[in-house]
Amino acid sequence: MFAKPFRVKSNTVLKGSDRRKLKADLSVAFPSLSADDLSELVPNKEEINVVRIYAHKGEAVTLYVLHKTPIFFELEKRLYPTVYVLWRHPSLLPVFRTWAPVLQKLIGGADLMLPGVVRPSCGLPDVKQGSCCAVLIVNNRAPVAVGKAATSTTEMQSSGMKGRGVYVLHTYMDYLWAFGDKSNPPSLPDEDGEIEDTNREKCEINEEEEGRDDDDDFGTCAEEQQSSGETVTDQACCGFEELNLTETEEDKVESSNEKGEENQDKQKTPHGKEMDALLLQCFLHALKSKVKKSELPLLTSTFLRNHMFTCCPSGKQLDIKKSSYKKLSKFLQVMQQQHNLVQVKELTKGVESIVEVDWKNQQLRSFSVPEEAGVEETAVLSGEGEAPYHPPEITTLYSVSARLEPLFLDANKRKGMTMFPADVRSIITEYVKKNELVDENNKNYVTINPTLCDCLLEKSEYQEVECLKWDDLFSRTLGRMQECYQVVFPGQAATVKKGHIEPIDISVASRGSNKKVTLIKNLEVYGLDPAVVATALQHRVQASSVLQILPGAKDRVLVQIQGNQVHQVGNLLLDHYQIPRKYIQGLDKAPKGGKKK
Repeated sequence: MFAKPFRVKSNTVLKGSDRRKLKADLSVAFPSLSADDLSELVPNKEEINVVRIYAHKGEAVTLYVLHKTPIFFELEKRLYPTVYVLWRHPSLLPVFRTWAPVLQKLIGGADLMLPGVVRPSCGLPDVKQGSCCAVLIVNNRAPVAVGKAATSTTEMQSSGMKGRGVYVLHTYMDYLWAFGDKSNPPSLPDEDGEIEDTNREKCEINEEEEGRDDDDDFGTCAEEQQSSGETVTDQACCGFEELNLTETEEDKVESSNEKGEENQDKQKTPHGKEMDALLLQCFLHALKSKVKKSELPLLTSTFLRNHMFTCCPSGKQLDIKKSSYKKLSKFLQVMQQQHNLVQVKELTKGVESIVEVDWKNQQLRSFSVPEEAGVEETAVLSGEGEAPYHPPEITTLYSVSARLEPLFLDANKRKGMTMFPADVRSIITEYVKKNELVDENNKNYVTINPTLCDCLLEKSEYQEVECLKWDDLFSRTLGRMQECYQVVFPGQAATVKKGHIEPIDISVASRGSNKKVTLIKNLEVYGLDPAVVATALQHRVQASSVLQILPGAKDRVLVQIQGNQVHQVGNLLLDHYQIPRKYIQGLDKAPKGGKKK
């Protein structure tokens, strides 16, 4: 379930009443937990976060997080412990044992097949179909996976130990584990574990047979995680084969794992000449397609964060420290002195800015923006695997009120029916002409008859007003009708709602000691996914973002991003999502640059 990245919907703090309910639910789900165990897992005076997520296949899951480490997750109203909890309470669930090489398959997204299960001297645990259970590696009691039994113990034995044994939901080294502190499992001696070598040989033979018989069951599941990289799973496997080493040997294993992770990072992040080339590409790309003359002078830090980072190709990571320049100032100095592309000056002590760009420079003019750049940015902003966003068509409508119903009877418009403003004008004009109410002496005026008097005039005007100008007649009519709006998304039926459409609200708030955060709400009204917008802003400004449920608003989520990012939010909504400016509120809160002396 967590073999691929998941999407966070919201992150809130657990309330006191919900904390008590969680304790009660845990005591029912796991009767072996004592009162002290529950108080340790769900402490009264420490903050516990409730994180609602969507797994990669769309399953809604609730995580309970303590000290930034997930302790339990809830799926389909059922609680499951994470491996972090099982390492502290290894006897919490019935366990199935398997060999270390099988762990690689489990991390890859496969279920535990019965041929891979090792029978200890005490026999298999007694479970029913659907029972929550854990998986551990032979000779170590620290569980490495959590799931639910595919069949009962009796059915497992009657089938000759063939077929699926455990539906695996969560494993060590998956993305739920990575959501925590990423600690490694402890080495706990297995009390029930003297396993004969023949069992392993039999297991390997059965695995081969099962691989032939149930290739779709086992192999296909394992393939789901190939994109996550084989290096990680190999490390996990090797780590478990040597969990019983002495302390000195364990240190060697840890150091080798760290080197392995560094090697993996090197595969993703270019070094040396490759990073220099990537740095130059992002620099030229930013100058050619991002920076405008009106933005100069531009802080070098802002140029890097808001322009160069956004031009980095997908799948690569821009890191100046891994280039030969090591520092942005040194790179810009080379761009100024050797390439004559920019001029950098220290306008404020210790703060450098790009004050001039040579737009006619031959190197800049001959640079062609990579074709994939536009596609990648669209993929990031619109969400992976989703159709490109198209803004809705929003139209103002007017609903017939009870007071004005007599005016629209001839047009068969009853109370509550909606019309476009042009239709209202047309019906009123037809009514005036049909009843010959146009003033004979001045055709710019309309004579007031009893129906118009009751519908449009105030009581104090009954004896005083005898005629109205056409514009006044139309404005009074529209003013006494119920205003509505119609929203039409591409490929969907139109929806009509009363009142005014809520604009996308952008505001800036203070957090702590003069720290600013930007808040965005009402994105859902315009068909925008707050999680996708938050991810897009993270890529643009390289700042953290948080999703919060708006109190008192059903299915509304607030996006919070670090710093005053009103300018970037405005650019995203106006330029990329094509939201009209009149539907965005708070653009005036963007930071205003002071005059440079």
